[in-house]
Amino acid sequence: MPHREHAPAGAPCWTDLWTSDVAGSRRFYSELFGWEAAEPSEEFGGYFMFLRDGVPVAGGMGPMGDMPAGDVWTIYLATPDIATAATTAEGAGASLFMQPEPVADLGSQLQMADPQGATVGAWQEGTFPGFTVLDEPGAPSWCELHTRDFQGSLEFYRTVFGWETQMVGDTDEFRYAVVLAEAGSEEQVGGIMDAGAWLPEGVDAVWSIYFLVEDAQVAADRVVELGGSVIDPPAETPYGVLATVADPAGAVFKLRTAPNE
Repeated sequence: MPHREHAPAGAPCWTDLWTSDVAGSRRFYSELFGWEAAEPSEEFGGYFMFLRDGVPVAGGMGPMGDMPAGDVWTIYLATPDIATAATTAEGAGASLFMQPEPVADLGSQLQMADPQGATVGAWQEGTFPGFTVLDEPGAPSWCELHTRDFQGSLEFYRTVFGWETQMVGDTDEFRYAVVLAEAGSEEQVGGIMDAGAWLPEGVDAVWSIYFLVEDAQVAADRVVELGGSVIDPPAETPYGVLATVADPAGAVFKLRTAPNE
């Protein structure tokens, strides 16, 4: 589904970059994906949008006051009731970094660490639904959670965000569930992987964002040319060619080339 007007409840609906190098990041992603980096908004503390063909695909911001930037991409999940989501999340073991906060008439946001330590946001849309273009070159393609506590994470997100999930693998080698747009739907909006066997000791669970590219190898090479790094080189999988890379400031994201049909 390349285009949508609104994200289903519980689906990833937005992503933004918290970067220590605003100017460098604006240049890097514009040259890598062909995005336009809109001017920072004074009203919103220097927050800015990355645009693809004039349509917002991601956001970005620098350090907040005395708080240094974490150089991370954050994923936001759609919720119809952010106040209830915040209360339910705390009750289910999450730590809120902020209480629900309105962003003018655009919507309301919050950020938290889930019980396994993964940072994730929630967004209740007002006039702004989040990204509306998916699975096109330079647009978000997939979001997934890697966790040590697969069942615990499933229960948390089902409780807080109403996830409907379907197992696609349930062995110790590959335990993975996809998140469905709604019960009985075939539309997949995200994933969750049991990463307990390979997440390094001391590393929390983590959400990842994939951006679609026409050629993951070419894009990975371009990342390096622009001063970034390749963490996991492009590899063929049943889901396409996937690679893990980092921008020059160290923010990690993933590249995906869709499989040939």
